[in-house]
Amino acid sequence: MTSDQHGDAGIRWSLLGLTAVTGVVDAVSFLGLGHIFTANMTGNVVFLGFALGGGTGVSVARSLTALSAFACGGICGGRLNTRDRTPARSLLTAMCFETLLLLLAVASTVPSAVNVSSVAYIVIVFTALAMGLRNAVVRKLGIPDMTTTVLTLTITGLAADSRLAGGKGDRSGRRIVSIAAMCIGAAVGAVLLGRFGLAAALGTAALAVAGLSVFLYSTTA
Repeated sequence: MTSDQHGDAGIRWSLLGLTAVTGVVDAVSFLGLGHIFTANMTGNVVFLGFALGGGTGVSVARSLTALSAFACGGICGGRLNTRDRTPARSLLTAMCFETLLLLLAVASTVPSAVNVSSVAYIVIVFTALAMGLRNAVVRKLGIPDMTTTVLTLTITGLAADSRLAGGKGDRSGRRIVSIAAMCIGAAVGAVLLGRFGLAAALGTAALAVAGLSVFLYSTTA
């Protein structure tokens, strides 16, 4: 394996790990912050519509907060992309910022370990910023089926390109692994949130991204 191939493999494995982290983050945001997502913006647009239509259990304010923070993160990620960086360097920088933002989210939960709702908006802002920044950088990479936050097109490709649909099914393995990674991450996030609380779940996500950053650096340096 050449150094370039080794680096590409490092990026792909890192993206797979980040997909699992997305599952953890969205489990925390949906189950612990009032039925919103901080990574899956499609869900927030739908929740916003529900709230505007008088639906119960959803919040206009929280959905708008998540959408706005995600967009701001996307702007920051776009600025990273405009600099003269290699794809691996841009991703590594984004992951370092993501780790910092997740740690800030953890820190914001400490003063209100009993009443999580008092800091829900702060956690929403930090986690949505992290996801938006990462999404912008990953989008620039343009690696098929490795978006880390959205699986709709991945599932569509898995079905539409399958042998049953007359396709070759040549990327089925990658797609299945991506889907499984997010599902496993969501399950882990739900368990951590239910048993140990918000800070533990977010802290685990932060540590995972930090570990993935070290891995990416070691495979692309």
